[in-house]
Amino acid sequence: MSKVVMFWFRRDLRLEDNRGLSRALKLAEELGASVAPAFIFDKRILSELEDKDDARVGFIHKTISAMKETLRAQGSDIFVWHDRPLEVWKMIAAKGLTLPNGKRAEVVKVIANHDYEPRAIERDEKVGKELAAAGISFETFKDQVIFERSEVVKDDGRPYTVFTPFSRRWRLVYDDRRSRGSDELAPEACGIHFGHLLKVSDVPMPSLLETGFKENQQIEMPGVRVATSVLVDYAKNRNTPSLPGTTRLGLHLRFGTVSIRKLVRLAMELKAEVWLSELIWREFFMQILFHFPHVDGLPFRKEYEKIVWRNDESEFQAWCEGRTGYPIVDAGMRELNQTGFMHNRVRMIAGSFLTKHLLIDWRWGEAYFARKLLDFELSSNNGNWQWVAGSGCDAAPYFRVFNPTLQAEKFDPDQHYIAKWLPEYSTKHYPPPIVDHAMARARVLKAYEVLKK
Repeated sequence: MSKVVMFWFRRDLRLEDNRGLSRALKLAEELGASVAPAFIFDKRILSELEDKDDARVGFIHKTISAMKETLRAQGSDIFVWHDRPLEVWKMIAAKGLTLPNGKRAEVVKVIANHDYEPRAIERDEKVGKELAAAGISFETFKDQVIFERSEVVKDDGRPYTVFTPFSRRWRLVYDDRRSRGSDELAPEACGIHFGHLLKVSDVPMPSLLETGFKENQQIEMPGVRVATSVLVDYAKNRNTPSLPGTTRLGLHLRFGTVSIRKLVRLAMELKAEVWLSELIWREFFMQILFHFPHVDGLPFRKEYEKIVWRNDESEFQAWCEGRTGYPIVDAGMRELNQTGFMHNRVRMIAGSFLTKHLLIDWRWGEAYFARKLLDFELSSNNGNWQWVAGSGCDAAPYFRVFNPTLQAEKFDPDQHYIAKWLPEYSTKHYPPPIVDHAMARARVLKAYEVLKK
């Protein structure tokens, strides 16, 4: 049998500047083997998605399809399954990789890129053990971040739990490694090694319908290219929701259709310091989730478990549908429901309103955003929701209660954003506020008094 090194795509759906893929291609060259790319539509993950027209699944399917076309032009292909990953690797460990012509290839190694979410870590541990039992090594590499795990920590080795000192150290570490010419910071061209791809053709791929989903006809996916002017003016325009002042790259960072190394270099070249800070926030929340996995389901600050939430289901539904009577909140929720995106400033206002004005558990909002956001990423979504609730590591103080009316006056003074998403605003069809701001503020401060005990 021919020997293959398999590269398993997960959150890194690109063929260029892909650390794990590059390592796989180089290793295949050393071993006299070939690289067989692979992707698995995880049945467990897909089964948990409520909307069977989830645009993110369609995006993944189209991206994999495009990668197949590119690989076919190189005389290769990508192996795709719709199954549970452990079951796929069990099959391969037992029988080898079955090729379209019925022959089998011997798998000598499986390579992937790191994933830092708790369930992904558990999955990879199980896969590694299964492969090791068959004499196949499983190795992963850093790819979706500049710095991971414990690369940016305090002098005593403990993780940072406040962003500003983390960001300061992140920049120092970056500058130090760049000055030493570290190749981990530079984009890497995988294409020069494509000659070591497995020569294979007509590898079948499950259709979107076969994965249990259908194409979403309403949501338009953001492009991977961003105008330079957006980055240059990012600091000035990012808080104005009526302007196209943000990059919309969250989706592409989430699924790895763009390289973080490329984006950080671009930010530095353009001196887009505020945008760079946002990229560092992403890594901050990733290392928080890695070091403190309990935040997935529990507050970072354990004393917040004492809060008694109202959790009024009818008010939660009104919030979800954009019917709270607070225009900036409702506009944001309408934007989210119709496009899969919500402006960053408005996310903060809407999140604060749910937790502080309605006293609804932040986990309810976190779950709804996870369902609707195209750019949903567990670490950032969790970190931001805990921030607005006050329960996070580097959070807004519990007594900060944003006034949504004043927020609208400050960030949407001409009501362009509100008018776009609330056509019934200023008519008799727009509902009155479901809660009075002054009363809600007093109520939440009283509820949060339990934190002082």
